[in-house]
Amino acid sequence: MAIFSALFPPQSVAWSVFLLALVACAGLAAGNVKFLGVKFGIAAVMFSGIFFSWLGLAMNPAMLALFRDFGLILFVYSIGAQVGPGFFSSFRSDGLRLNLLAVFIMLAGAGLTLLIGRLPGIDLPLAVGMYAGAVTNTPALAAAQQTLAASPAEAGSVAVGYALAFPVGTVGVILVILLLKFLFRSSLADELADGASRRGSALVTASVKVENLADGTLIRDIPAMKTFPVAVSRLYRGGALEVAHGDTPVRRGDILLVVGKQADVDAFAAAAGSGSDKDLHKVPSRIVQARVIVTHRAVIGRGLEELGLEKRYDVAVTRVSRADVEFLVPGGYVLQFADNLAVVGEESSVAEVSALLGNSPRDLDQPRLIPVFLGIGLGVLLGSVPIYLPGLAAPVKLGLAGGPLIAAILFSWVQTIGPLNWYMPPAANLMLRELGIVLFFSCVGLECGAKFVDTVMHGNGLQVMLLASVISVVPAFAAGYAFKLRYKVNFMTLCGALTGATTNPPALAFSDTLARPGLNTMAYATVYPLAMLMRILSAQLILLFFR
Repeated sequence: MAIFSALFPPQSVAWSVFLLALVACAGLAAGNVKFLGVKFGIAAVMFSGIFFSWLGLAMNPAMLALFRDFGLILFVYSIGAQVGPGFFSSFRSDGLRLNLLAVFIMLAGAGLTLLIGRLPGIDLPLAVGMYAGAVTNTPALAAAQQTLAASPAEAGSVAVGYALAFPVGTVGVILVILLLKFLFRSSLADELADGASRRGSALVTASVKVENLADGTLIRDIPAMKTFPVAVSRLYRGGALEVAHGDTPVRRGDILLVVGKQADVDAFAAAAGSGSDKDLHKVPSRIVQARVIVTHRAVIGRGLEELGLEKRYDVAVTRVSRADVEFLVPGGYVLQFADNLAVVGEESSVAEVSALLGNSPRDLDQPRLIPVFLGIGLGVLLGSVPIYLPGLAAPVKLGLAGGPLIAAILFSWVQTIGPLNWYMPPAANLMLRELGIVLFFSCVGLECGAKFVDTVMHGNGLQVMLLASVISVVPAFAAGYAFKLRYKVNFMTLCGALTGATTNPPALAFSDTLARPGLNTMAYATVYPLAMLMRILSAQLILLFFR
């Protein structure tokens, strides 16, 4: 280590940056190595920091705190920006039931944490670290450390508990999934086959021959249109193809191109007539379908009906992709930046609509730094606002973990305020998130390294890991088993909900191997935002109320 002392002034900025780079490179490389079939991924950076701390390498405490907290802010803000667009919609329909499952798992885990925190040799900060590690939730760790910022020793205990619990937390939910798969094996094959046919919100197209409707019935007046959520984009009659609109009349023998979920399309076909083998996509005509991205500032925040695209350009807009979720265009739909619309019409008309809406993929990749820094600044401000609760001598604060997270969720959900747009390109979001978590993990590892090694070698490290496995496994298994019995939910949906409730991406990746990949991701995305927010707040509240 003497060579480093000769190159870098002690406690200098250069030394701090070099050490962080060293820790990060070693940790990221180690994270790509599989251990018992599981990669620790980016979390290995924390163990890299522990190792270098054990070797005696250390940073200036002020620099360490700066890099740790700034990394935390970048990490939680990018998470909020990612989940924000779908956060509130996740509470609709079955999403409410799945989120209640996540709430139960969180409350059960918090209750076990309080019990464990009263055991001999286990203090509450250590137990809260175990609670965060048992569900692989880094923001909860950060929130707990923020709450204990005035007590470095207790903040260190949280980090040690997290580091010891993280490995068993990663594996714990995987074991729960395997156990549930074994217990419900009799119905699993049928469920997986059924789930593959109606995965998530996947939309399909089908040709339907009109047989049960009176001539002259307008498309919007077809009774099945009001019962089943489908859209009609094209009509074939007398050898010619035309764009279908709500005020287009139909006749018996017409063939309609219907868009919707498979079950809804089948029900519509049975009500309106029957399915047809004629593929309207292959009928020679000037009608095309194109994907158009909303990037023009003048149309953002305006409704499709207000723009009058159907009447002005004779096109049909049937579906839209937003935040990686595709759905039918509802009535009164308001455009947001980066919406990806499916537009059907003649080639010249589609080109005009594209020009009106922008359709500039390059605009999606341009960084919008003012909204990012404004969102971060307001998030830090929000996290610093004291919240006075009955029974507490000191006020509660959302801190650097909760404030930027909530600000990012709200801004990315609203998306546009005046000239400012909070859309963040996926690549930029991923870069900020990964950079932030690497900085945070590096600093946490360097900060708690000595205490971690002492706990493992001379303390109760094995006991902590066993207790952490209880926090990880018991709530997830109890909730999953009861939920499956009570609601007969599809097994892959259950896997997605369990991995989302425990914020456990490795377990999600493992469950993908059980069936067709993607069947569980919708449930994961549905519960992940609320689970993330509740883990952050619960870690703080446990320490504030019961410490």
